[in-house]
Amino acid sequence: MKTIIRGGQVVSMDPAVGDLPAGDVLIEDGVIVDVSPHVDAPDAEVIDASDRIVMPGFVDNHRHTWQTAFRGIGSDWTFPEWAVAMHGTVKPRYAPEDVRIGTLVGRLEALSSGVTTMLDWFHCTLSPAHADAAIEGLRASAGRSVFCYGAGWGTTDPVDAEIRRVRAALADDDARVGLAWGLRGVEDTSVETVAAELAVAEELGLRTSLHIASDGSRPIAELAEHDLLRDTTTYVHVTGVGDDELRMIAEAGGSVSISPDVELKMGFGLPMTGRMAAAGLKPTLSVDDVPSVAGDLFSAMRTALAVQRGVDGTQSSRSVLEAVTIDAAASMGLDQRIGSLTPGKRADIVLLRADDITMAPVTDPVASVVSSAHPGIVDTVLVDGIVVKKDGELVGVDVRALIAQLTASRDRVAAASGVPLDGTWQPAATA
Repeated sequence: MKTIIRGGQVVSMDPAVGDLPAGDVLIEDGVIVDVSPHVDAPDAEVIDASDRIVMPGFVDNHRHTWQTAFRGIGSDWTFPEWAVAMHGTVKPRYAPEDVRIGTLVGRLEALSSGVTTMLDWFHCTLSPAHADAAIEGLRASAGRSVFCYGAGWGTTDPVDAEIRRVRAALADDDARVGLAWGLRGVEDTSVETVAAELAVAEELGLRTSLHIASDGSRPIAELAEHDLLRDTTTYVHVTGVGDDELRMIAEAGGSVSISPDVELKMGFGLPMTGRMAAAGLKPTLSVDDVPSVAGDLFSAMRTALAVQRGVDGTQSSRSVLEAVTIDAAASMGLDQRIGSLTPGKRADIVLLRADDITMAPVTDPVASVVSSAHPGIVDTVLVDGIVVKKDGELVGVDVRALIAQLTASRDRVAAASGVPLDGTWQPAATA
């Protein structure tokens, strides 16, 4: 099957391909075959990209979709309040079905906003059935996903058997839904446990992700001291650590994920894109959680750009766009498959409306995407060359029915947790 995306403003994110004021993208059997000013393909199905920006799909490498039902409830919460509310209060009341519907709707929300690849950092680890429900939710979406299993989150229990069980179910690393391991760090468990889990991850061929925040301790230095920094690990937030610790991550070949809106709102401090870049890292951006912030990467890009330019003027629009495309793909070990419009890569592509009144006229498409774009202009989305959003609507998705299921889930969990839904809930900052 051949498809050609014809006549769009192409932002390839591949220096060898470049950006085209008007160009065509030819797809065959889910693979990008050619990106050129003009491609002859008389037998291809045509997608008209006139007045569209054509670019690789966005990549979010850190999001907790199981919390989708409680969207917006924590807009004014600090991190301790969020932790008590989501982990201490409502999570214990989650049934597997609540996880499934939250994960499905959260993944579809991301897909609708142009996130073709997403790492779902799962820490509603109440039972194996909850993990299976999350995987079911991801598989029911047409998006490319990585299930990052935070097995044993909040405990020191052994988790090897459970990781091996899920690895057997997600054994194909080329499948649309893959697996990573959300590690417990040295701030949550012993360094010996981290070492043992990294050894199992390497045995099973799994990349890992790890939340890091420091209030004066030196968690990265402790990992480095025990030779536990890996080029297959993404370190999330990484606030409060020293510049020398950032250099340790860079020297080990690791990657970092910043959630700028969450970090600012919850009291983590300023997003560290500038410090990370200075240390030799390529920062990536993520949403984190929708009880606190918007579920699209456009918002994260605008915040990251505005904050860093306000601090020292060093951030550029293109580097921010790289952070949610090719650099984020690299952080997940997927940059040979996705993240740019490069012949040979999978056709994960988004078309953004350049003729929308909030975008037009587009002079610099990169700057326009970072500074002006929003989910409402995501016109078309392809994953593996298959159109999953067309004319601004998800294909084959009964959105109204899913929202009804999600709302019912929220209402049930809130009632069981004794949580008011009238905007008055202010959880205590300590458990």
